[in-house]
Amino acid sequence: MKNHQQFLKEAVRLAQSNRADGGRPFGAVLTLNGIEVATGVNRIIQCNDPTAHAEMEAIRTASQTLKSPNLTGAVMYASGHPCPMCMAALIMSGISEVYYAFDNTDAEPYGFSSRHVYEKLNISLKAAPITLTRIDTGTNADQVYGS
Repeated sequence: MKNHQQFLKEAVRLAQSNRADGGRPFGAVLTLNGIEVATGVNRIIQCNDPTAHAEMEAIRTASQTLKSPNLTGAVMYASGHPCPMCMAALIMSGISEVYYAFDNTDAEPYGFSSRHVYEKLNISLKAAPITLTRIDTGTNADQVYGS
């Protein structure tokens, strides 16, 4: 069975692959009971949909696969810290645990931070009703976001 770091490395690999294909550098893996249920990449550019974030795509796929919007017990692995929209979807779907590789400080130099959205909405990153755990995958931000 894969561990947290292995699932998160897969999310980072998806982000790198999506960037190489001309998309935005974000990937996500959703698991249930330690089994991969769905993946997603940021498809904003490909489909001109501002809600097509990697986490949202993984949630949509998992909900369809499992035939339920209730994803209680599922774990999300995201290459980047979830934005407020994705955070809301995670909470609404019942996901209470997220592992991520890069935070907003890492993403900011490349123009990919969602900190400004949190600030505009007056939402504190420290008050999230969800467990957020950052894990080092051995990949640096430049390898994912590029310069």
